[in-house]
Amino acid sequence: MSKRKKHGYVECLKYMHLIQEGRSIYSIYLEYGINENRLHVLWDRYQMLGPAGLLKRKNIKADYTLKKKIILDIEENHLTLHAASLKYGASSQRISVWLKMYREHGWAALEVVKKRGRPPGMGRPRKNSKPLTELERLRKEVQELKTENALLKKVRALVEERNARLREIGHGPSKN
Repeated sequence: MSKRKKHGYVECLKYMHLIQEGRSIYSIYLEYGINENRLHVLWDRYQMLGPAGLLKRKNIKADYTLKKKIILDIEENHLTLHAASLKYGASSQRISVWLKMYREHGWAALEVVKKRGRPPGMGRPRKNSKPLTELERLRKEVQELKTENALLKKVRALVEERNARLREIGHGPSKN
């Protein structure tokens, strides 16, 4: 299967002109490989905003009040995710996540904001950490030697197992 093709602004504008000329979205999807749903979204944005609707939009930072407003509009006015996305500027995928959270856990679930980024304590150890005491250094070295010793024992056992299998079928062990 071929790699996913990126459809930039120029390509999307070409697709919009093809639709205006009477081509079906399905035929454009077949010929150029752009997702049908994406074409529908782009076509609606193109009709509302013109060529500017095809430009990549900035992500919106949705707070609790905006999420609640969007979900109430969907629930009360029976808006589709697509229509809500066009109206409020949030992606339909994100709105569907909020809607699912609301339906499963209520309004309180929308107030929870996850911390972004890497949790503390992950990553490389700091170089300027306090120096180890002699006892700590020796314990660390012993642990490293135990680990290395266990690895060497495992390798020796695997080599002996391979050699035993080779002797069973009539071959001698390798000289490596």
